[in-house]
Amino acid sequence: MAHVGDTKGARYMRWILVLVALGLGACRPLGVLDALTPVADGPRARNLAYAPGPRGQVDIYWPVSVEPGTPILVFFYGGNWRTGDRADYRFVGEAFAGRGYITAVPDYRVFPEGRFPAFVQDGAIAVAQIRALVAAQGPPADGPLILAGHSAGAHLAMLLALDPRWLTEAGAPRCAVSAALGIAGPYDFLPIEGADVREVFAGAADLRETQPITFASADDPPAVLLAGTADTVVRPGNSERLAQALRSAGGTAALRLYPGIGHSEIVAALASPLRGVAPVLVDSDALLRAALSTPHPSCG
Repeated sequence: MAHVGDTKGARYMRWILVLVALGLGACRPLGVLDALTPVADGPRARNLAYAPGPRGQVDIYWPVSVEPGTPILVFFYGGNWRTGDRADYRFVGEAFAGRGYITAVPDYRVFPEGRFPAFVQDGAIAVAQIRALVAAQGPPADGPLILAGHSAGAHLAMLLALDPRWLTEAGAPRCAVSAALGIAGPYDFLPIEGADVREVFAGAADLRETQPITFASADDPPAVLLAGTADTVVRPGNSERLAQALRSAGGTAALRLYPGIGHSEIVAALASPLRGVAPVLVDSDALLRAALSTPHPSCG
């Protein structure tokens, strides 16, 4: 896989990543990426409510041109299930909208209020409401639905895509999901290491039900899994094992590993100034388009 070499442009991009990590010039570290991302021409709607409370809101980004059948992508951010704010992820919304996806970035409850399964239930409600929220703004909302996320958000997206009970309980059958995109996600992390993560999942009756890999089956929507080989926060083996489990079960999974890319770099590479770090956006788009062409059971 292509990755950044020791060029002047590469060093420039690495320095930007350092600024992002340190949060220089911004109250929120990810605000650096938003500040460096040009404002797109497509329409957007902010602070739309999908559920009561301050964590029950979503921002939506549209492509410049929306036709019937335009895919809808719901992106869940990461933050170790403890932090995160949709306002910090404009760069993600702009990235996928620029590729022709109606892109929704919802908040969800985080620890301590958002102990498992509360954050999963929030995600399911957001997904169940998204078509109505898009349609209420005017554009068509009849395209295929994609669940996506980074880190803890990828765990959430994959759990919703693979374990049908959550979306069913929210009134959106899992068969409505046409594809799932996971970026540097934890999908197979038992036994749980770290007291902070154990606290998040302490309420689970069976910890196996917190693991997306548990639900790998032939009925799952096609999955696109991206990870960096230098990721020491969420080891790329999570993506490799899930891809293998899905394929072994008769499902479909595409896997891309980026040499030398770490946990923050892989999502930062979605921002327009950093796309030379790794082709995350280009690969996501190409692999999702291929996944959407794969026959998948309908809800009819």
